[in-house]
Amino acid sequence: MIMNRRTFIGTLSTAALTGLSLPALVAAETTTTQPISRRPHPTVRMPRWRGFNLTEKCVARENGNPPFPESDFALLNEWGFDFARLPVSYLCWSSAEDPRQIREPELVHLDQAVEYGRKHGVHVNLNLHRAPGYCVNPPKEPLNLWTDEAALAAAAFQWGMLARRFRGVANAQLSFDLLNEPANVSEATYVRVVKRLVQAIRAEDPQRLIVADGLRWGRDPVFGLVELGVAQSTRGYDPMEVSHYQASWVSGADKWPVPTWPLKLGDKIVNQETLRRDRIVPWQELALKGVGIHVGEWGTHNRTPHPVALAWMRDQLGLWRDAGWGWALWNLRGSFGVLDSGRTDVNYEAFRGHQLDREMLKVLQAG
Repeated sequence: MIMNRRTFIGTLSTAALTGLSLPALVAAETTTTQPISRRPHPTVRMPRWRGFNLTEKCVARENGNPPFPESDFALLNEWGFDFARLPVSYLCWSSAEDPRQIREPELVHLDQAVEYGRKHGVHVNLNLHRAPGYCVNPPKEPLNLWTDEAALAAAAFQWGMLARRFRGVANAQLSFDLLNEPANVSEATYVRVVKRLVQAIRAEDPQRLIVADGLRWGRDPVFGLVELGVAQSTRGYDPMEVSHYQASWVSGADKWPVPTWPLKLGDKIVNQETLRRDRIVPWQELALKGVGIHVGEWGTHNRTPHPVALAWMRDQLGLWRDAGWGWALWNLRGSFGVLDSGRTDVNYEAFRGHQLDREMLKVLQAG
């Protein structure tokens, strides 16, 4: 049954007030409500949320996208996870030609997802995978978020609309991830855009937990955002020769040698210590300034040999466990996931109409 908007918000607000929000989680709020200009180093706490990306609305479909299944949230809880990142395209509910014209029915699917998260103890992280003016994946947007004021205004409108819609929902239940994987853009430009989007959100919901992806496809920390009091999201795809072996969308990946772990690259050996130095330490420097860190995406494509994938995953998880960071695997179902991944070297278990990679699931549960 689809709740109406008033009932939906009332349910979540009542849950927050009566202690029915996510168990054992502290709502992640900034430590002060002073204006940003008066906060030398605002602190943003991020619980060590662990889970999956759910991709029903990652790419807009011609005839509309399906809702997020409640069974996914129930399953995450059953398996011991508490985080669902929802990478969504604004084209699911509006258009590039008129991004301010909203189609309500698909937004109701977001309402449902947040309610499913509350019901099953799963934090929902709402991410604009495609925003007006930018997406890391083709096709290109007609305008450029980094250079066109019209695109930035439309993106700010979208986040303002979502902030208003979910105002009053506890941070323990919902956070906003502004833009997926900014790529070839300067830090100064990115900071300018993020400030505008944060302003639009806080005008509607001053206390909302906001996350900004790192630069260079989420890989690099952004020290210019510290004063904004937002958390940051990194990635766990290094080295690409392991995570994206033979991925059709990566140029040259079909010519890489079959990966091992640790990985030999010319005269160099890439191992867990390499990842610690290159992918953990720079982000720990950001964390020392009070910025919460979360790994928003990671995983291995199904062409990487299964034993290699699992060994690499154990090392990644060990690093994030030591650092106190949560993570979200890309994805639950699909070539990177634990369900229906299409790997040819896995002894799958039949599981509720799906093919389950039980060995990978156990690695994730231990991480």
